[in-house]
Amino acid sequence: MATLAGAAALALSACATATAYGPADPDGRYGYSESRLEADRYRVTFSGNSVTSREQVEMSLLLRAAELTVQSGYDWFSTVERATDRDTRFYTTRDPFYYDRYGPYWTPYWRFRSRGYWSPFAHRWGPDYDVRQIDRYEASAEIVMGRGPKPAGDPNAFDARDVIDNIGPRVRM
Repeated sequence: MATLAGAAALALSACATATAYGPADPDGRYGYSESRLEADRYRVTFSGNSVTSREQVEMSLLLRAAELTVQSGYDWFSTVERATDRDTRFYTTRDPFYYDRYGPYWTPYWRFRSRGYWSPFAHRWGPDYDVRQIDRYEASAEIVMGRGPKPAGDPNAFDARDVIDNIGPRVRM
């Protein structure tokens, strides 16, 4: 039993790392991707796994947009459309180490209180269940690129090289 628990803990710890900055993996679930819409317009997306924070996902999106801008020979980019989606799932797992004095499944009471009513059919949810909320974030933006100094009055315009210098060291590679 201890060996099984150790193997399970090792397997879970291997999965518990945030999505590293890089192109999307072969199944296209985690990482960045882009598609060219026009000569100076792209749609950029970054998807993180369940342990990647919203901040990391959004910074990775901006970093990829800045890198794409510089690689395409432009100086600045402006986000025309930008969104961050959250996918939330709830997982209920039974605690494998919980046993009350009557055992894991049986209780001496034939009735349980459920939603304010007494019923012989109500299920007893006790301390033997664990409910976890898992959030996964995906950020996307449509960007337009330009040359020369960035527009001064546009709050959605970013100098690509400044973004790379400021955000690059803070993104998990």
